[in-house]
Amino acid sequence: MRRVLTAVAALVLPISFAGAPAVAASHGTSATAAVTSAQAAHTLNRPTSLVAQGPEDVCNYTDSRPSLRLGSSGAAVQQAQCYLNQAIGADLDEDGDFGRVTQSATEDFQRCADIVVDGRVGAQTWSFLSFWANAPGTPFC
Repeated sequence: MRRVLTAVAALVLPISFAGAPAVAASHGTSATAAVTSAQAAHTLNRPTSLVAQGPEDVCNYTDSRPSLRLGSSGAAVQQAQCYLNQAIGADLDEDGDFGRVTQSATEDFQRCADIVVDGRVGAQTWSFLSFWANAPGTPFC
């Protein structure tokens, strides 16, 4: 078994991630190597804060992603309502009030996304909502 692992380690090719220096494994060394964000930013000639930024979000009420349920209110509810409108064409008022209509739209989305249907917006639902709302070709259901 050790001979197989040594042979595989010898075949590891240098790999470059986002312009960072390549690191190859050699006999008897670990193939694990880390490049700090400062090194990556320096290599890319960009400030660290600009590395790995995503696309613009279609809804801009808040970056907060708390657990939401019937009776919740505020900017995070508006964000979820906006995402539901984008992802499934829910036609919700983005009023920041998590009432029965928002709960029903959340359940519809959860069924469509084939995730746990509980009418609450938790971590899994936030993840799917933000991905679907920002994907091209929305609404999906």
